Amino acid sequence: MPADMLTQARRFSLWLSRQLDSGQLDTARLQPLLEAPLRPQDFAGFAPWASIAAAADEAELARQLRLLRRYVLAQIMVRDLCGAAPLAEVTESITRLADFAVNTALAFAEAHYAALYGTPIGRYSGAAQHLSVVAMGKAGGFELNVSSDIDLIFVYPEAGETDGRRSRSNQEFFTKVGQKLIALLNDITADGQVFRVDMRLRPDGDSGALVLSETALEQYLIVQGREWERYAWCKGRVITPYENGIRSVVQPFVFRKYLDYSAYEALRGLHRQIRSEVSKKGMQGNIKLGAGGIREVEFVAQIFQMIRGGQNRSLQLKGTQETLAALAEAGILAPEAAARLLEAYRFLRRLEHRLQYWDDQQTQTLPESPEQQALLAESMGFASYEVFSGSLNEHRSHVAEQFNHILSSPEEAESAAGQPLDELWQGEADAAEWAGELAGLGFEHAQAAAERLAQIRSSSRYRHLSVRGQQRFDAVLPRVIAAAAESSRPADALPRLLDFLDSISRRSAYLAFLQKYPAALKQVAELMAQSPWLAEYLQQHPVLLDELLSAQLMERPNWPQFIGALSGSLQAAGDPEAKMDVLRRFKHAQTFRLTVQDLAGLWPLEALSDQLSYLADILLEHTLQHVWQAMPKVHRPMPQFAIIGYGKLGGKELAYASDLDLVYLYDDSAPEAADVYSKFARRLTTWLSGSTGAGTLYQTDLRLRPNGDSGFQAHSLEAFAKYQHENAWIWEHQALSRARFVAGSPEVGRKFEAIRRQILSLPRDEAQLRQEVADMRNKMLPTHPAHESNVKYARGGVVDVEFIVQFWVLLHARRYPELLENYGNIALLDIAARRGLVSPEAAARTAAAYRHYRQVQHRQQLHGAGAVQVDAALLAHYAQVAELWQTVFGEAIR
Repeated sequence: MPADMLTQARRFSLWLSRQLDSGQLDTARLQPLLEAPLRPQDFAGFAPWASIAAAADEAELARQLRLLRRYVLAQIMVRDLCGAAPLAEVTESITRLADFAVNTALAFAEAHYAALYGTPIGRYSGAAQHLSVVAMGKAGGFELNVSSDIDLIFVYPEAGETDGRRSRSNQEFFTKVGQKLIALLNDITADGQVFRVDMRLRPDGDSGALVLSETALEQYLIVQGREWERYAWCKGRVITPYENGIRSVVQPFVFRKYLDYSAYEALRGLHRQIRSEVSKKGMQGNIKLGAGGIREVEFVAQIFQMIRGGQNRSLQLKGTQETLAALAEAGILAPEAAARLLEAYRFLRRLEHRLQYWDDQQTQTLPESPEQQALLAESMGFASYEVFSGSLNEHRSHVAEQFNHILSSPEEAESAAGQPLDELWQGEADAAEWAGELAGLGFEHAQAAAERLAQIRSSSRYRHLSVRGQQRFDAVLPRVIAAAAESSRPADALPRLLDFLDSISRRSAYLAFLQKYPAALKQVAELMAQSPWLAEYLQQHPVLLDELLSAQLMERPNWPQFIGALSGSLQAAGDPEAKMDVLRRFKHAQTFRLTVQDLAGLWPLEALSDQLSYLADILLEHTLQHVWQAMPKVHRPMPQFAIIGYGKLGGKELAYASDLDLVYLYDDSAPEAADVYSKFARRLTTWLSGSTGAGTLYQTDLRLRPNGDSGFQAHSLEAFAKYQHENAWIWEHQALSRARFVAGSPEVGRKFEAIRRQILSLPRDEAQLRQEVADMRNKMLPTHPAHESNVKYARGGVVDVEFIVQFWVLLHARRYPELLENYGNIALLDIAARRGLVSPEAAARTAAAYRHYRQVQHRQQLHGAGAVQVDAALLAHYAQVAELWQTVFGEAIR
């Protein structure tokens, strides 16, 4: 089989034919390599295989490295051309050869100069110093092509001197090491070269120092680092044994903590420059740099890494293929678009390799010779060059379409609709001119809006913007007005949008987003037009703008996928505050998505509450785990601790801004348990309700714990059970009917549920219970007056429905255990009717009233409906519940 493979492959490569015919390649030595992919351990074994370990001098080492390259290239080429090697095998094999060659040359060079000058020693640490070699570009991403050069950067830890008799500074020592490494790989000898070495990506390029310390690198990146260098460093990978501190230096430069939409402009500029060069040199047939080529696929992948990689660590990847897959997984790219880009990328890279196999030249240009064209098409699996060209053009067309969609300039995407507004703003029109224009666009209160615009123009916030920031603000403001005018409620949208724009004016990246995505700006305008709550939420968390671009924005939550991403981000986050930020960003993103879907009418209210409650459950579980991990001293790997949800969380009726009513319980006999869990509870509450740069997670209320505010923050199960049996008020048993285990130890959760069922199933005197529940309701009236405009506390409102249901649970759960299930009030009303506790008609009317009240509350919060309209329908619902109250409690509602 290997002999047949050689015969097949040599037809498509002049270089391979020459090597075989001249005897430069020994077929007996080559054929065993063709049977399987080269594995990482094979490269470690190449030192003795190529006699490299025995190389006595520099010339011999250089020769053996070139010989090794010849055999590895032939192995890759033959397996690929015979269809035995997928793209990943080809690029990984040639990249591992580069890693091996660099490390071999580095070891030789360091040993050579250490013998002359001694070991370099750090001035501050006093430790021996070693050079780190960073592979950039395709070498960094394990994506080298077979005839590629390698982009390298040399970095050493710190200044100092060698400890030999002929001492040299570390800078001089490592410069010599770097020069020798380059010569060993790059110099062309009778045996060719190993790799062309390109050092131009180092700070200051060809005019900069060949090697630099980590401190010098950090200073350069902070002071002078440009956007294209962030792009280059995305793929930077230390390929030598000593990484030193490079990651901590480079990471914050490449992956910003915030969403960085200004990267669009930088990559557009870089791409324009490349396109211009291609045009000048007549390289339109270049499958790497031309339209729809390899570089455009790489740009699509890396633009999202640069923008979002600081917040989404799952995007901090090196390879283009894995990055595209991660973008689809995260919903940033539509799965179909990512799949087609991946298919095109693999096609183009396979084609690139075949162009280079022909004569071992670093070329990406299609051949002009008909004979070579026919062979190229055949090697790609096509019957003719024409059919091959059609497939190539289809792939390039799709890539170009995606690239233009993602990286087109705002000017290319923008219509002329905003031009008159541009002229007014740029011309610094007065309030009267603005009022006339705004009235013409259909805005009510045009004069007030015009005065607001004049106020923005004269504000110190606007006048003190940077030049770039003011340019972006000036570009966006007219488009904001146009978007408000096109919304369903222009008069509501415009002031909210202007408040939002004013609040983000100093955060240039968000202005860049609104400028880049006119369609997203229109969506923001419509969302703000519909919901003042969402407008305020976006103003507090403008990072949520990014969610508008998610391919999953309008899809039902894929909770397993989201939980996996949250877990990964929390593990990658370092300190507690970083983890708190991860939790908050996750909550805000999921809440925003649900709100957008809710405004689009995709969620019934009960189902939406279920989603918000499940989101809280997820966050409580992850918070509990990571707080425990952050505890300085714990006596067990996982806590015997449970979070119990009461109220809306317990009943799975959470709204967007609901507080969490929580009780903390533990079941642990360790002597230190009480102290440990007390500290744990305090930290847990801080993680949940404390404010960070990403906002707050939830406001928590712990007053339902035994003894309320005067009680311990965490209670043992034994103490909790004793309190419920001996000291709890009837209202605390009522509250227990809506309590459930939410997070923590399932065993503790099961024990809590057993206690809950036991307490709720206690025998109770019906008359006494009826009187106690009714008295408790009356005690609420002074602090919560029963106004008809407040559907929660109005007589016949939400609280009365809840008290009726809780009365039935406490009185009848002993006989009807299904009342103990935490199904929610509407379901419990149905169970009560089926058990004959209430007529089906009365239960249905009460359920309808309760559902109506919740809709009113939801509408008030989301749409800012203002005071509740006390109409005939609402009064009829109050009357239905009041009638049931009188039936159950034997007294008329006062």
